[in-house]
Amino acid sequence: MAKREPRLREQVRRVMRVGRYSIRTEKSYWYWIRYFIRFHDLTHPRQMGPKEVNAFLTWLAVERHVAAATQNQALNALVFLYDKVLETPLGDIGETVRSRKPPKLPTVLSHDEALRLIHQLEAPYDLMASLMYGAGLRVTEAARLRVKDIDVAQRIITVRDGKGGKDRTTLLPATLRARVSDCIEQIAFAWKGRALELTPPVSLPFALHRKYPNAGTSLEWQWLFPAKGLCLDHEGRTVRHHIHVSSVQKAVRRAIAEAEIHKNAGCHTLRHTFATELLRRGSDIRTVQSLLGHANVRTTQIYTHVLGEGFAGVVSPLG
Repeated sequence: MAKREPRLREQVRRVMRVGRYSIRTEKSYWYWIRYFIRFHDLTHPRQMGPKEVNAFLTWLAVERHVAAATQNQALNALVFLYDKVLETPLGDIGETVRSRKPPKLPTVLSHDEALRLIHQLEAPYDLMASLMYGAGLRVTEAARLRVKDIDVAQRIITVRDGKGGKDRTTLLPATLRARVSDCIEQIAFAWKGRALELTPPVSLPFALHRKYPNAGTSLEWQWLFPAKGLCLDHEGRTVRHHIHVSSVQKAVRRAIAEAEIHKNAGCHTLRHTFATELLRRGSDIRTVQSLLGHANVRTTQIYTHVLGEGFAGVVSPLG
């Protein structure tokens, strides 16, 4: 009897796990693969090819008006599906209508606005927001911090598996040194006393728990901002995950309203403000690029436009 081929979802998951793609990328790619299949009336991708991919991407641009980055993400997901999973590379998909939304300058806060926002937050959200503003962390990077990622003595934060799967280091603000140290000491005290909330293992990346069976219950792998409840990891084990990103985002949005900051702001605005404040205070753009983890300095240069440094010294007639 012929062995039944795994379902497409399982095939995608298996290839991505072997390739050590992040869970976020896995979810994103599967979203677009499923969307593509539904767009073509549940036709299996093996029965489709470049023509159908072209039609889908064009529809996203023309009918859905998605951003260029969103259209590129959909294309990347489908290229991955055909190349890595189905092992039938797409080749040339022809000319597609490309999304062309004009780039927008990021929203930034003043230093006073950032502090007002942070002061409206309760623990641990205030410390997380402080790290986003003071160290330039993305909200996911702040949520994923573990005890081992903080070097209090050297005032260094190591961001692991950031955007694009890259690691980087950034600075731990001197004003946060004591609070972060206290946070780690509280975790260590609870860990040594085998507190009930630290009894279950923490979630680990990939299959690390098989290589290091005790890592999930060791101090260095404990989350700096753990979730209150337990959950199941991708292998069905009961673990403790970090605080959910959505809860941080909701808390920050409430704080923005309570602080009466009338801007379209959120968690990422704190990272934008970190960059603009460093440039405003004379930091070298290459250093800022490194702290933010940008692959290309042109991404960092957008903050010089926010500061108005692209005006080549032009002064308004009104002064």
